[in-house]
Amino acid sequence: MTGSETSDAVPPVGPPRPDFEGFCLWMTGLPSSGKTTLGGILRDRLRPSGYRTELLDGDEIRRGLSADLGFDRKSREAHATRVAFVAKLLARNGVIPIVTLISPYASSRAAARATIGRFVEVYVATPLPVCEARDVKGLYRRARSGELREMTGVDDPFEVPSDPEVTVRTVGETPDASVAHILREIVVRGFLPPPNGDRSG
Repeated sequence: MTGSETSDAVPPVGPPRPDFEGFCLWMTGLPSSGKTTLGGILRDRLRPSGYRTELLDGDEIRRGLSADLGFDRKSREAHATRVAFVAKLLARNGVIPIVTLISPYASSRAAARATIGRFVEVYVATPLPVCEARDVKGLYRRARSGELREMTGVDDPFEVPSDPEVTVRTVGETPDASVAHILREIVVRGFLPPPNGDRSG
């Protein structure tokens, strides 16, 4: 990575204003697209600036709050509903929940937006072959062999967001560069203040 890329990788944001309102960053994309990696970096970049953040990872929540659910459409929608409810509680208390959830159905994402209110949809647009190559758990391989059913991107659809607030394309750019793009868009849209409160840029 060049020096210019390093300096531009994570643009700063201003500290929370007294009237700061929480909002949700909802990161959707295929399995192994990079959602959790980017979500963790975002959390770690925002906390030093004074923001309270919480990473709500879909796999982690499945092991607890949604341990009773399967992977059919009804179960996936119920899982997204539960995550959205938790995110709403956090956001209304001045926290920035960063949701990293496949959430393959447009209806589930629309319902989450309606539930939470202050909502930024981030589409992690990584091509399927790249996701398969990144898959350290071997889920795609198991799905291709028929060992695993209802795998998003294989035998269960992923409905691409039609109008997300932010789209990041992880191929050809570093995770820090993707996070930089997300932060810039959040500032431009007024969810976070620019550094030093400068509204001109």
